[in-house]
Amino acid sequence: MNKQWEAQWITDAAFIGLQPIDLFHKEMEPKELPDHREDLKNLHMLARTTWVLDDDFTDAALELTADDYYKVYINGQFVGQGPAQGNYFHYYYNRFDITPYLQKGNNVIAVHVYYQGLICRSYNSGDYRQGLIAEVSVDGRLVAKTDETWMVTRNKAYASGGIIGYNTQYLEHIDNRLQPVGWQELAYQETDWTPASVHADDDHQLQLQPTPPLAVYTVKPAKVKPLAEGGYILDFGGELTGQFKMRAHGRQGQIIELRCGEELFDNERVRYEMRCNCTYQELWTLSGDHDELDQYDYKAFRYVEVLADSSIHIDIDSFAAVVRHYPLDEEACQFESSDSMLNAIWTICTNGLKFGSQENYVDCPSREKGQYLGDNTIITHAHAYVSGDLRLFRKSLVDFALLSSHVCPGIMAVAPGHFMQEIADFSFQWPIQLLEYYKQSGDEAFLREMYPVAEEMLRHFNSFQREDGLLTHVADKWNLVDWPEGMRDDYDFPLTRPVSEGCHNVVNAFYYSARVAVAQIRKILQIEEHDDLESFKQAFRQVFWSEQTKLFVDAEGSKHSSLHANALPLLFGLVGTKDREAVVELLQSKRLSCGVYMAYFLLKALAAAGEYALVYDLIRSEDLHSWGNMVKEGATTCFEAWSKDLKWNTSLCHPWASAPIPLLIEEIIGLKPAAPGWTEVSFHPHMPETLEWLKISFEVPSGTIHFEHKHGQSKLSLPEGVSIRRD
Repeated sequence: MNKQWEAQWITDAAFIGLQPIDLFHKEMEPKELPDHREDLKNLHMLARTTWVLDDDFTDAALELTADDYYKVYINGQFVGQGPAQGNYFHYYYNRFDITPYLQKGNNVIAVHVYYQGLICRSYNSGDYRQGLIAEVSVDGRLVAKTDETWMVTRNKAYASGGIIGYNTQYLEHIDNRLQPVGWQELAYQETDWTPASVHADDDHQLQLQPTPPLAVYTVKPAKVKPLAEGGYILDFGGELTGQFKMRAHGRQGQIIELRCGEELFDNERVRYEMRCNCTYQELWTLSGDHDELDQYDYKAFRYVEVLADSSIHIDIDSFAAVVRHYPLDEEACQFESSDSMLNAIWTICTNGLKFGSQENYVDCPSREKGQYLGDNTIITHAHAYVSGDLRLFRKSLVDFALLSSHVCPGIMAVAPGHFMQEIADFSFQWPIQLLEYYKQSGDEAFLREMYPVAEEMLRHFNSFQREDGLLTHVADKWNLVDWPEGMRDDYDFPLTRPVSEGCHNVVNAFYYSARVAVAQIRKILQIEEHDDLESFKQAFRQVFWSEQTKLFVDAEGSKHSSLHANALPLLFGLVGTKDREAVVELLQSKRLSCGVYMAYFLLKALAAAGEYALVYDLIRSEDLHSWGNMVKEGATTCFEAWSKDLKWNTSLCHPWASAPIPLLIEEIIGLKPAAPGWTEVSFHPHMPETLEWLKISFEVPSGTIHFEHKHGQSKLSLPEGVSIRRD
């Protein structure tokens, strides 16, 4: 049941009377949009109210949300932030236990609301929906709610330092002369603040967020080095996501320059003009008092350079990062082996997942901050093992289902956010992810609820079928194959946008995989099967199989056989048993001549063919195209590409590169769910002889699984009631 709110939606007065802008459209059908007022972009609004608690209390709760985003304080203490971004017709609110923050007598709640105003992947913004709604209940009694009695003001301390990424965020030139110091505190006087404007026609449809709010905590730098010309270089020891904070005291109007980056130049200065297309260079203007830096939006960084005149007093002990990410129990998955390189590969993948999981999974927490459907095939699979927490996985499936039902039943490639992007290869992976979620969770009710979305997706693509059932000229969405473009192994088909006329391999292989996944879902739900998969399989082989080379070609009429055109058919069962040898030999010769995204499918294909030694060799490799190369280049989180220089705008934190985690667990250690929710396991270890020992424990819905391998002997410990299925 949806919550019935007594509170009213309050907003900055300038938004009253503005009609919401409809930003939804198919990517290949551009939509003329009205100009958005520049003065209403990058808008920081502060809101607060006070109330009195006369009696003792035992339980207090805060429920709130804001558009685009909020940070909330009670009696001067930070409580939390959010919400997870969503569409106005399914917008999330959060619930906090605030019992520890309240006191008998006077209390204050203060909220910092941010409206970005751009069309991007990181926020559902640019639509003139701004403001917040909040209710505070104590022992079941409503004691505070948003209405016209709340006081609001714009915080003008946050000036734009320019837009970075793909309209991803505004740099923050913060002027502490304009900062209302202590506005979160009870004693603050609201001089020049105005009563809030109630938005009576607000159209947000609110749903309780199904995932917990972000974990937010402080980390001190691992190293601080003074600069000869004044200032400091800070190293936090590894990539992280969050904001930098510090304290300083100088003359009014003096400026401190802040530079953040993922790496250093050879001269050991911070590379703030980052290779991922973000320039993290911001200015902080001092008030003349004792100032504290309060950045709002988050970055991905490891290093910070603080440049300041020698006359400014810098409080070195105040240097810290306010780190944020989806809550991760560090004890949920423990991995260690005798191979230091394998341990390092596991660590960079785990850290990539940690910092690439925010209120939704993100392709990178820097340039885009967007949740991409294809990336999620890898990320959700790996995150399930690292975290033991399936809530974000489940929410991600809903994110795409909701947006796609509103725009295109063929499923969008990015959700949430108002950036309309569509990729056919990714659409076909949604039912694969849904099936994987069911295997991990055993949640049949959710599977049944989501199943119609998968059917609608397949029906959408029926219009691109030709007489033999193959898809041709799927022009309403990108045909991606792999990314970046240079990692497509010379795939022989013009992947223009919209795509060229013709019939090519990869989009049809993914289409077949989606149909197979939906057929499996129908079987689970006991729904009558009606898909002629065998006819499609025969048509696929008829068009793409070369009898001469015993390989699949890239496209109809092509003579080129890429890694991609052979790995996917091998994985999805389109290669005949007698034909596997030549395909495997091709893949063995090409190794990882693909992007890190496609490497997941390649490794799974080789495992499906029984090539476990090759799977392990590729995971553990130190070639240029390898996770080992990322480690050698100094990675602390997995990269977007195999090497920093293999893509013009490589981000150094990209969780789509986390394939080694599920592949090691499922194919090398050999542990898979044999029944939904891990009530039974399949156990077929393929441990390499070169590995002296390995041990791992990870959480599943039924408990903790422990595995240890030492000197050729394997030991498995399962939760009570879980058995091994004997094949």
